Order: sequence, then structure tokens, then C-alpha cells
Amino acid sequence: MKRLSLMLGLAVATTAAMQSCKMKTAATAVQGDAASKTYVAPGKYDEIYNFVSGGFNGQVSVYGLPSGRLLKVIPVFAVNPENGYGYSEETKAMLNTTNGLIPWDDQHHLDLSQTNGEQDGRWLFANANNTPRVARIDLTTFKTMEILQIPNSAGNHSSPFITENTEYVVAGTRFSVPLGSEDVPISSFKDNFHSTASFISVDKTSGKMDLAFQIVLPGMNLDLSHAGKGPSHDWFFFSSYNTEQAYTLLEVNASQKDKDYIVAVNWKKAEEYAKAGKGKKVPATYAHNTYDEHKQTATSEIKNEVLLLDPKDCPDMIYMIPCPKSPHGCDIDPSGEFIVGSGKLAALIPVFSFNKLTKAIDGKQFEGDFKGIPIIKYEAALHGEVQKPGLGPLHTEFDGKGNAYTSMFLSSEVVKWSLKDLQVLDRVPTYYSVGHLMIPGGDTKKPGGKYLVAYNKITKDRFLPTGPELAQSAQLYDISGDKMQLILDFPTFGEPHYAQACQASLIKDKQVKFYDINKNGHDYVAMGEKKANVVRKGNRVDIYMTAIRSHLVPDNIEGVFVGDEVYFHVTNLEQDWDIPHGFAIKNNPNAELLIMPGETVTLKFSPDKQGIYPFYCTDFCSALHQEMSGYLRVSPKGANVPLKFGTGETVTSVAAK
Repeated sequence: MKRLSLMLGLAVATTAAMQSCKMKTAATAVQGDAASKTYVAPGKYDEIYNFVSGGFNGQVSVYGLPSGRLLKVIPVFAVNPENGYGYSEETKAMLNTTNGLIPWDDQHHLDLSQTNGEQDGRWLFANANNTPRVARIDLTTFKTMEILQIPNSAGNHSSPFITENTEYVVAGTRFSVPLGSEDVPISSFKDNFHSTASFISVDKTSGKMDLAFQIVLPGMNLDLSHAGKGPSHDWFFFSSYNTEQAYTLLEVNASQKDKDYIVAVNWKKAEEYAKAGKGKKVPATYAHNTYDEHKQTATSEIKNEVLLLDPKDCPDMIYMIPCPKSPHGCDIDPSGEFIVGSGKLAALIPVFSFNKLTKAIDGKQFEGDFKGIPIIKYEAALHGEVQKPGLGPLHTEFDGKGNAYTSMFLSSEVVKWSLKDLQVLDRVPTYYSVGHLMIPGGDTKKPGGKYLVAYNKITKDRFLPTGPELAQSAQLYDISGDKMQLILDFPTFGEPHYAQACQASLIKDKQVKFYDINKNGHDYVAMGEKKANVVRKGNRVDIYMTAIRSHLVPDNIEGVFVGDEVYFHVTNLEQDWDIPHGFAIKNNPNAELLIMPGETVTLKFSPDKQGIYPFYCTDFCSALHQEMSGYLRVSPKGANVPLKFGTGETVTSVAAK
């Protein structure tokens, strides 16, 4: 009760501090020159692409900085009626899992691919927190190309963070669970529950992912992680909490210890152990979904085995570094020397030295073990502590100038401090309860030191009210000078967690503007209007349709019956940038299609009532967009109506009586 009272007192004090901060500074926080620093003139481009996790909408949002303008929502883990992702026959397989089609998820974190510790603009990796998955997005098309389900995992939170050359995408479990599907009591947590760290290899050329191996860890919660760089290149670091191994009322029972751990994994040694046969192959079913650009179709493969590495069979692979208290963030500075742990219930920020860590390992400066894993003495690995930085430190990013920036959830502020002497240099309020923050390239060897974005959980009084739920807030700060300056608020899709950003020049000129129709290998492509066709096989009707400004071929179709399965395979014949065509039909229960130039996409329609069904282009494409439409006649099952289709044909018909 004493501990609970302390936590309640802290919360009350924090609320008071927030209200005080609001009354004194909210109206004057933005200085007079802020507008000029964020203004992007019409026809001009933003400097930066900002990729923001979509939280419970399952998608990734793309904003321009410094304007804060929303540029795109990339469908990843949730169906998207705007363009038919997850509804079209080509993309349904992307959302397949061993639990069937899962059309949503909680998209928490992102990471941009790197080469030599610097962003290379090739791929963006996204995690699914609920049904454990990792996705790869191609940044030439802004399309999700691959989704890999992760077995032996629950709460894929510490994910999808990458090694310095994108050798691996790494994913750690938030919730410990029993391995496999054994039925065990929840009370057997300490004996039967485990967390895992999954290492997903990435092909250097194609980007294709494969689950290389998993490391089995004691039952605890892995929260966040980052790879080492430079001298610490071979290592990966996870924050962890609930090392008490509680399984009920974690609010109290997982906050008993003064210190939990940073889990330090030598992934190079793990890789060597895997290659040397030290791991154990065990049954595990998981889906691997890939989108084939040539066939313009996704396929789903179910895999049945995974390689497990157990620390007891792989000495010198894993160590524990004590870290106060319930650590959340785990961040590595650009040099790779400093490891910053952020205990969300701590009143300081511990900074560990990789050089001291390796010396402590070599000198066996241990203070016991955790389930057989050596625990390094706190002081032996410690570089120093940032004293009294604020309340509730969560995440740290770096500006490449020797400074670190940490978000303070409880005191609603960002604090700037020096890596050299660990002294606080500046602090600015956020509005309110900042979670993640982001500096473009802030987790790489070469951060951009111009902007910082704070992603806040609470936005009272920042935007026009919209009922009980308000938009989440992103706040842009200029960090180019000695003092941080708030220069912009902009709303985001909720709930934003982590974000990544890079210079626009890395991506902008690599964009695919249209698909070469001559390379279209779709099984149902119509290579020109003369190839348009309608084919019946039993109760399946395949319509090979073309779309071009401003008509569909065919646009009149008869001889379809109630109970048929009708597949509209629509090929966009355009070969010009930004001329997609849409397609929808009356009463269709799933979605529309959005077909890019040179692409073929399929919509399934199963009519259950007779009638005339208009279909039309849904994406404005020309002055005659409204005229881009047609009719499907659906007759009663068994009616004597021949299959007939065409465009531009008119005949005199006798009206029905």
C-alpha cells in the first residue's frame, strides 16, 4: 500500500504540474518566427519524409516536415477501403495468418533500413503488436511487400528494430507465453512462460525476410530495443521489466524491484551458434506473405519449423545489465559507445558504457545470475547518471552534436542533456504526456540535428474538440540552436507511437511513377481493349476489363445469374504518373479498387439478387470521369439469358412486359 500511495501521490503531483504548465506557457509557447520556419510554399516540397506508426488503425502515416502535411496512409496490417487493400483478390493473402485472415492490428513501431549505420531509403519495417507480425514496405512504391508472422511471441512490442546493415530485423516479446501450445496453469509462469527475441534475416538485394532463429529468454516483458553500432555493432540491447515474473496486477507486482535489466545480446555469437548447430529445431506454424510485383499478386506460405537458441547451450551470448526502474526506452548513441536506459519510474537516466561493459564481461564482474544468465554489476558497466532530468523518462534520441533528448511522460517535457558530462542543458514543455520522440536519423550514426518531433498522448486545448476522443498531437521543435523551440502542432492518426524520418532526397527521386504494362505478368491481365473478355466456367465468371480515360471495356455485361461468383479483373491501361482508376459496383459488400497505371487488380462480386448493377470509376481521372461507368445485368438463376458483353454498341430492344 505504501508503494501504491507513492505512485498515486506522484500522479497527483504530475497532474498539478501539467495544469500549471498549461496555464503559464501554452499560449506563449510558439514564438513569432515559428510560422516562417514551417512554411512550405505552394509547389514546393517538404525537406523530410516522416513515417508515423498508426497505432490502432494498423497502418503507417506519412507526413511532410516541416509543414506537418499528411501525404499518404500506407495500408499494412488493416484492410483499407480507400484502395481495396485486403479486399482485392490480389492483397487478401497479405493479411493471412495461422489464425486465418486478421484484418487489423496495433501498429506500434517503425524502422528505416540502413547501410553502414546510415539510412539508405530502401525499405521501412513496421511491427504488428497484437498478432505478432513484421512488415516490409518498399519505399519506391510505398506498398507493403511482405508480412512475416512471428511464432512463440505475444505482444510484438520490442520490434522491428534493425542491425547496422539491416542484416536482421529483431523482434522481442512484450508478453511472456508458453512455447508451443501446451496447456499449463497461469500460476506456473516462472516455470513455463518465456519471452523470445526473434532475429529475422533480410536479403541484401531483394529485402526478402526469413525467420533465422529465436533466442529463448526467461519469462519477463521485453519493452524496447536498439542495435549497437560502430564498436558495439555485434550487439543488440533490449529493455525489460517484470523481472519479478508477476502474472497478475502488474501495476503493483511488476514494480517491486529497484532495478530491472537491459538485456545485452551478442547477435554475432548467436549467429555463429545457429550455424554451428547449437540450436534446436522445433515445430512452429507461422505465415509468410509476399507480394509479387511481376504477377501483382500476394501469396501466403505456411511454415512449420523454427530454430531456437537457449542461453544455457550458448555461453557468452547474453548478459543482464541492471537498470532502474521498469525501463522502457533503450537507445544507443551515434558513436555506439553509450547505451541509455530510461526507467519510466526512475528519477534519473542511467547511461552505460559499451567499453566498460566488455571489460566487465572479460573481468567477470558479475553479481549473480537471472535464470542462468550472468548479471553484470551496475557500477561496472555504468558511464554515469543524468540527475534530476524530469519525471518519467521514456525515450532518447540524438542530434549528432553530442547531445541527447529524452521524453518525460509524467512531467510532459523534452529534456536536452550532454553525453559528455551528463548535464541537463535545456527543457521544453510538451502538450501533454509525451511518449516517443523522433529526430530524423536519431537512431543512426548520422542524425539530422535540425528537427525533433514529440508524439503526445493527450491533446486537450490543442485542436478543435471532436467529442470525447481528441486527435493525438505531434509537435515539431527546432533544435538547431542551443535552445529548443516549439514551431508547430499537427494532429496525427491515433495512436502514434514511434516514428522514423529521413531526408526527402533519399526517396523522392526513386519513386515508381507507373507500372510498365508490358511487364504486367498478372494471370488475368487484359493487354489492351481488344483483349477484354468475359469467360464463364461453371458458376464462376471472369471479366477481363480495361480502364482508360474515360471508359471501361466492357461496359455492358449480360448473362450473369444470381449465385454466380463474378471476378472483375481491371487493367489500367494508362502509362502516365498519378492517373489511377477506381472501380466499384453497386451493393458490393467489401470495397472499391484503386488501380495504378499499368496494374491489374481484381474485385470479387457475388450477386444474391437479380437486377441491373451500375459500376463506375471511383477515382477522379478526367473531365469525363462521371461518364466512366457501365451496367451489369444479373438475371434469375437458370434464366435463358446468353452471355453478352461490349462497349459502344447500341441496339433497339423491346421493353419487358
